[in-house]
Amino acid sequence: MADLPPLREVIARHGLSASKALGQNFLFDEQLLDRIAALPDDLQGRAVLEIGPGPGGLTRALLRAGARVTAIEMDRRCLPALAELEAAFPGQLTVIQGDAMKIDHRELMQEPHAVVANLPYNVGTALFVRWLGGEDWPPLWTSLTLMFQQEVAQRIVARPGTSAFGRLAVLAQWRSAASLPMKVHRSAFTPPPKVMSAIVHVTPAAMPSGVSARMLERLTEAAFGQRRKMLRQSLKSVPGAVAALGSVGIEETRRAETLSVDEFVALARVLS
Repeated sequence: MADLPPLREVIARHGLSASKALGQNFLFDEQLLDRIAALPDDLQGRAVLEIGPGPGGLTRALLRAGARVTAIEMDRRCLPALAELEAAFPGQLTVIQGDAMKIDHRELMQEPHAVVANLPYNVGTALFVRWLGGEDWPPLWTSLTLMFQQEVAQRIVARPGTSAFGRLAVLAQWRSAASLPMKVHRSAFTPPPKVMSAIVHVTPAAMPSGVSARMLERLTEAAFGQRRKMLRQSLKSVPGAVAALGSVGIEETRRAETLSVDEFVALARVLS
C-alpha cells in the first residue's frame, strides 16, 4: 500500500485551489472517500472511470480499493498531483487530460466498468443523462456512483406524485435501479458549497421490450418541459402522443408528475 502524504499537504505543495468556473469542490476526509469507493462493491482488479478527479482524493480511495482507474481531468493544474498517484500505484491509474463532455466514453472504456465520481456541479446532470441514454442496453458501465447536489440526487430517486419527480427520475428508473445511499454535509468540502450533497448509486436493469430510448427521452422532455400543463397540451410537440394517451388508459387531463414510470414506458412503446 502506497504511503501517501495528506491531501491538504499535496494541495498546498502544488498551490491548488478549487476553481468555481470548473465547479470544483475538494473532499479531504479519507474515511468518507473510502466509504464512497466501497459503494460499487469489491473493486479489486476492476476497471473504473472517474470524472473530474481534481487533486485525486477519491482517486486515492479507488486505487486503495484495488481498482484500475481511468480518470478524465480538465484542469491542467491538477495533473502533477495525479502524476504522483500514477507513480505510487504503478499500472493502476491512467489520466486523460480533457473535457469529459467531449470525450467518447465508450471508445475510451472498452470493457465493463464502474463509474465513480465526485462530479463537477456544472456538468453533472448532462453527463448523467448521457450515461442513461442510447438504444444499446445494458451499457458497458456496471454501476454509476455519483456525487450530486442533494436536490438533484433527490430528483433522480423521486417517486411519482412528488414535486421532485421529473425527467431525471424517469430516465434513471425505467431500465435501472436508482438509490441514494449517502448524504454528504457541505462542511466536508473545501471550499464548502452553498448546498448539501448526496451520493446516487445506479445499476442497469432489464430494458422493457419494444421501447425506443430516444422516444422516451422526447416524451419526458416535452411532458416535464411544461409540467404545470395537462398532457394534452404539453405533449403536442410529440407527433401522435396526445392521440396515443387513450390507447394506454392515460387521461389527457393529467399532468406529467402524476404518471408512473411504467405509464411513460407504455406510452413510449406505442409511439416507438
